[in-house]
Amino acid sequence: MPKPGDLVQVTRAASVQFVEPIRCRVIRVLDWITYDRWVWLDVYELNEKGDAVARRSIFVQPAGLRIHRAAPTPRRPARPTAVADVRQAIRAARAPAAPTPPGNPRPAHG
Repeated sequence: MPKPGDLVQVTRAASVQFVEPIRCRVIRVLDWITYDRWVWLDVYELNEKGDAVARRSIFVQPAGLRIHRAAPTPRRPARPTAVADVRQAIRAARAPAAPTPPGNPRPAHG
């Protein structure tokens, strides 16, 4: 079953209406009642460059779709402590300056 974000090629194997294959980006799988092994998909039809040229709802058999690239999966940060390091740097920058020790007066600005 395709997922939102998947890039699929829709051919005659998915539905007889697609004599000429089209490439699409899946927006969502609709939960409409259909025949067994058929689904309605909301998709963006893509041109040769990969730009969306039309929004369509298509009725297909998922087994006949060719998924070229699945939706990207979220990645974990490469360095989980990076956020903590940034927070420590921000705290250090906000910290008040250390008081001047007694007997060491600050020079007067003239």
